Amino acid sequence: MAANRYLSVPELHARARELAALRPDLCTLRQVGTSRAGRPLHLLSVGRCASAVLVVAGAHANEPTGGSTLLTLADWTVRDPALRDGTSWHFLLCADPDGASLHRTPAPRTLLEYHRHFFRPAGPEQPEWSPSVLPPDRLPPETLALKGVIDELRPYVQVSLHCTDLGGSWVQLTRDIPGLAEPFARSAARLGIPVETGASDAAGWPESGPGVHVLPGPGSAAAYPSLPEDARHTTWHHAHRYGGVTAIVEVPMWASDLVDDVSAHPAPGAALRGFARRLRHDAGLVEEVLGDALPRLAHADGPLLRAARWALDLVPGLADDWGRLPPAGTSRAYIGSVDAFGRRLPLRAAAMLLRVLRECDDPAAPRLDRLVTWWSEAFAERFRARWVPLAHQVEHQARTTVEAARHARVRGG
Repeated sequence: MAANRYLSVPELHARARELAALRPDLCTLRQVGTSRAGRPLHLLSVGRCASAVLVVAGAHANEPTGGSTLLTLADWTVRDPALRDGTSWHFLLCADPDGASLHRTPAPRTLLEYHRHFFRPAGPEQPEWSPSVLPPDRLPPETLALKGVIDELRPYVQVSLHCTDLGGSWVQLTRDIPGLAEPFARSAARLGIPVETGASDAAGWPESGPGVHVLPGPGSAAAYPSLPEDARHTTWHHAHRYGGVTAIVEVPMWASDLVDDVSAHPAPGAALRGFARRLRHDAGLVEEVLGDALPRLAHADGPLLRAARWALDLVPGLADDWGRLPPAGTSRAYIGSVDAFGRRLPLRAAAMLLRVLRECDDPAAPRLDRLVTWWSEAFAERFRARWVPLAHQVEHQARTTVEAARHARVRGG
């Protein structure tokens, strides 16, 4: 595995093919579906046991660490018989190859460079999240392929590999996996990766340990009611019908040592109201550029523009939530996580719209370019961003995956 850059989907497939050819007695590589654009979805399997672990990479196009982690795990399972003792391992190389083809970050050096080539699909086009916003008869083929793999393998644990641009590491569980929190924290500490103790993605969720969050059950209220996605309706829960559990393992590309401060914020409500005002203002700047350019973009309604508009459409409701609801958390870490989320949303919309404008050689591009530059640099400065070596991202995510599988197997008996 290349230790200094992220791998493309063709490179992932080539490495998986080499591994399968090296150990045909243990490994199989097969196609399990096709994307909307006709790209193949590949599954690498190691071992023959009925008791299965499923590892999914590439569910979000802008989160490239998982592919390298997946290859590392596949290599470990081939080399270490103890990992295969009574268990087979299955690796979905990339859940969204179309999205991966649009987000290009082989070796970003700064957050600005990362956003220069940014893409994250609109919610209905994300394979894990689409069931939360679409009816069953409209699910994209990538989602159907992922659900089909789960139906076939019936994994006792599914691990979805994600990464955040800036922050810390955390884990989300659809059911508790007792004992996971300790090795997760130990791995993060050994590699100098902060544990994100107040991740806004898991606002209001019970904690199994610092940075390890368990999804609330049916009937619990969402922290941000305006957001259309509901984690309880994603493919993460599809494993439950077979008694399985899903762990979502997040690692940061850039770390911030401000995300693990559990001390009380002095004025959490006022802070959130301030974030709401900034969010409306920043999104308004992007909306102005979009409104000016839209008449000239009649033939540019592709995934980048759809995703930018999806992100902007989330802003009014989310700003309302932050302005009127009591904070879901009051620690400095949680308020900082909301701050980061409020910076990401308009920045990502601006970054994707900028790519559209540049492709069309639109005169509004320079204005948006200044915003993307300014916001990227301010984001990095506010959170004191420091690059996490890719080898550390991968090792932590891989170790946490192995521990999740081990403890989930003990839990399941």
